[in-house]
Amino acid sequence: MTEMATREGAADESPAAPSQVSGVRIRRSTRSSRLAIAPALIVLAVLAYLPFLFAQDTTNTMVNFFILLVLGMTWNVLAGYAGLVSVGQQAFLGAGAYSVLWLAQQGMDPLAALPVAAVFCGVVAIPVSWLVFRLRGGYFAIGTWAVAEVFALVTIRSSALGGGTGTNLPGLDGYDPVTLGALTYWAALAIAVLTLLGSYLMLRSRVGLALTAVRDDDHAAEGVGVRPAGAKRVVYLLAAIGAGAAGGVLAISQLNVQADNVYGVQWAAYMIFVVLIGGIGTLEGPIIGTIVFFILQQTLASHGAWYLILVGLVAVVMALWSPRGLWGIAERFGVHLFPVGYRVVHPEESQS
Repeated sequence: MTEMATREGAADESPAAPSQVSGVRIRRSTRSSRLAIAPALIVLAVLAYLPFLFAQDTTNTMVNFFILLVLGMTWNVLAGYAGLVSVGQQAFLGAGAYSVLWLAQQGMDPLAALPVAAVFCGVVAIPVSWLVFRLRGGYFAIGTWAVAEVFALVTIRSSALGGGTGTNLPGLDGYDPVTLGALTYWAALAIAVLTLLGSYLMLRSRVGLALTAVRDDDHAAEGVGVRPAGAKRVVYLLAAIGAGAAGGVLAISQLNVQADNVYGVQWAAYMIFVVLIGGIGTLEGPIIGTIVFFILQQTLASHGAWYLILVGLVAVVMALWSPRGLWGIAERFGVHLFPVGYRVVHPEESQS
């Protein structure tokens, strides 16, 4: 079975590998994904130029948008593809923020500390994964939440890191506010793009195929040679790196780090909301969900508690009406911007 899967994977590396049956072809790309390449590049160019077009308030809002987008994409890969429903990813968000703070206190530029903080979160995730992977289902979810709370309690015991009240982020005095805002925006944009591309390439690899099998049935996947624990651990570490990078950007954008903010459970609620609204198990889903979340936030935030109630109602309605999210509706019409699976193309379809 493993040998057959290897031969099959090698044959599928070509985007249009010919089949031996009646000219049928196997493809990954779709018509919609090919047509979306040019508009996506235009949107990326506009986003990169945004600090020159709008005031700093707009770029600050977009930084928060990219932070939530990164968290949503990493949580979507965890829950939507690996079946790991975590409610404790804020542990690595906080670890990333405090790592940037500590490195800045040692004299490193906070912007240069971002990749170091992200890698540190990946290293921390290794022993954490050995602990939480002993749990299953709801126990895993609660276990990850407990880990986040432990991270927060350990952090606030350090007076050097500001304790429970937090502290300002040093090392940014040499930047004027406009330049710092633009650099923070570009850092957040770069992390969001890298997270999206990294998720896309990973899901198109052998790890992605293993994750799909593991998500559907752990035991069946193991029976055909897949190592569920190894595939899940890879995804968990990559999700920790993404969350750590997002936490570092959050610290720089707010110019201070406070435990209740970066370790707050509201981040888990935001991640779950954007993924469920947009479409779990799709790369496009978190993008759509984050856009919807920020539209609701900017429109309804002035209504106080009613804002949270309305957001919750939207989530409940979507869960009942369209369990696959808003992007699931688009998929019914064959729209796939980031296809990660394989599809059979018949001769008449390939001619269109």
